[in-house]
Amino acid sequence: MDSDRFRRLLDAPGPFASVYFDDSHDTHDAEAQLELKWRAVREGLENQGAGRAVVDAIGDAVLNLRPPIGRSGRAVVASADGVVINEHLARPAATTIVRVSELPYLVPILEYSFDHPDYLLVVVDHSGADITTHIGGTLRSETVDGGGQPVHHAAGAETAGYGDPQLRSDEAARKNVRAVADRVGELVDDKGIDVIFVVGEVRSRSDLLSTLPERLRDRAVALEAGARHSGHDFGEVEDAIEAEFVNRQLRTIDAAAERFTAELGRQSGLAAEGLDAVCSALRQGAVETLIVGDLGDATVVADEGLTTIAPNENVLSEQGAATAKTLRADEALPLFAISVGASLLHAGERVAPADGVGAVLRYAPTLH
Repeated sequence: MDSDRFRRLLDAPGPFASVYFDDSHDTHDAEAQLELKWRAVREGLENQGAGRAVVDAIGDAVLNLRPPIGRSGRAVVASADGVVINEHLARPAATTIVRVSELPYLVPILEYSFDHPDYLLVVVDHSGADITTHIGGTLRSETVDGGGQPVHHAAGAETAGYGDPQLRSDEAARKNVRAVADRVGELVDDKGIDVIFVVGEVRSRSDLLSTLPERLRDRAVALEAGARHSGHDFGEVEDAIEAEFVNRQLRTIDAAAERFTAELGRQSGLAAEGLDAVCSALRQGAVETLIVGDLGDATVVADEGLTTIAPNENVLSEQGAATAKTLRADEALPLFAISVGASLLHAGERVAPADGVGAVLRYAPTLH
């Protein structure tokens, strides 16, 4: 998971309140259930000493986010200044989690969520397209009309060759598709879009995909979810997009797990496992992907400014730093990984690193 989505946490002031609960909206009394769940969460926050302003901010976030469709989990993380993260998860955590601590707790997001990269949704036919940009959770839509007419073949046309209506309609359709491809290219370049989803009847989709510049074709994904102006269910389109993102993340997780296992096996120095080795790699900025498993109640220590981390006071002292904070490892390690620009990955059932933590490294660091 790309850690950039969490970087705003680095500048947010603690303490943090981290809340995870089942936010499914699949029963007739879902709204009443949400109210009951919030009461339990609020009690947990108050019992752990969360401030009134933080509790109120989380309550507003919990009760006012647009409801999900079907099964879902919810993640809300708030700093002393207010809510920083408020999002639905692909599935709910096994139990409700309420934690008030010096650092945010992000592991459930790694386990139950997936990346939402910016993307374009292009609903195309041979007369043009409706294009929606999804950037940072904000949606903007526009319609592209290439101006080519007519795009439908005349039934029973009796002329051929010069002035053939079929030739004119084919060229009009190509003109419109080129206009759509040009606009897609402009938006991708201007907005830094990662993925292009294309919806439409088969020929319209294939014509647009073949017309896109070659540099964009590997970003384009055709969705078989209806055609433009067909009245198709956009819930179906959203489900198809979510499924594609989930599949992409699973492929990324599999690749990282395979690389971690392989580098450990060949003892290349490009993988580390255990608190000692991972803390050392984090201190040196060598971590490319942090792999978090079951860390239990393990702790690490850090200096006052949270610039140096170590598994214990002796190691921290060797780094010339005095121990000022004892922190939960499952909170501190992900945050330090974010600070060095590392990706974050939940181990799941794919790998089981020592001490519940491992890392794929950018380079072989100096041994700690």
